[in-house]
Amino acid sequence: MSKKKIQICSDSSCDLGTALCERYDIILNPFRITLGDESLIDGVEVTPDDLYAFHERTGTLPKTSATNMAEHMEFFEKQLENAEEILFFTISSTMSVNNHAANLAAEEFDNVYVIDSANLSTGVGLLIIAAAEMAEKGLSAAEIKEKIEELKTKVNASFVIDSLEYLHKGGRCSAVAALGANLLKLKPCIEVKNGSMGVSKKYRGKYSEVLKTYALERLENLDNIVTDHVFVTHAGCDSEIVDSVVDIVKEKLNPKELHITRAGATVSVHCGRNTLGVLFLQKTDVE
Repeated sequence: MSKKKIQICSDSSCDLGTALCERYDIILNPFRITLGDESLIDGVEVTPDDLYAFHERTGTLPKTSATNMAEHMEFFEKQLENAEEILFFTISSTMSVNNHAANLAAEEFDNVYVIDSANLSTGVGLLIIAAAEMAEKGLSAAEIKEKIEELKTKVNASFVIDSLEYLHKGGRCSAVAALGANLLKLKPCIEVKNGSMGVSKKYRGKYSEVLKTYALERLENLDNIVTDHVFVTHAGCDSEIVDSVVDIVKEKLNPKELHITRAGATVSVHCGRNTLGVLFLQKTDVE
């Protein structure tokens, strides 16, 4: 049997879900999630609901573990049994050492290309889908990587978080900021820019109503949004809340494809339950 020309792979931060991974033939090399004394494979042995239950039961925040160099090498060797080249996407290198370990492993091969997405969740997923569609058109792995490097600056990725507890316990938000937000009932909008997360705006009010305002604001510049693929990605929000945002996206933007996905355990460890984002590609660079 002849080998596939390019195998596109990713760590488990991309949040594409089973259906999209199968559709685009994406193979994941998952992070591990530590729950107490157990080290479990994201999406295989542990779900976001498992880690929420663990946190509620113990008060301890689960932790993520990046794949080490040897594990990446083993993964690449296995994929190259059936593919001539590999494109491997990682969560932003400023958020995890996973990219560094993958690059070290890739140095042992001449046909493995590692891409620092400079993003997380379906911000990575948007780039993966773009790469898969380029591969279908016959581009080489080197050509796709070059084009993806240019596309990274056009990923509009943001989320609104209901509570800062997980970000605070994970060391990504100070205790003072968390206390202030909780007292004022603020819902921060987290944006990803240049590979890092930052607060772009703080909303106040009922979470379900905040999300409607957020969605309308994200879609203000309609002419600059690429409508081929748009994501509504959430971390365990009630279906009514998700549906209300989906309705807004459909009415305002009417994208060619609207994907509703749930954040996996790797991303959920950091954002916590009740987080939702509208993510898409822009025609121009994100400012």
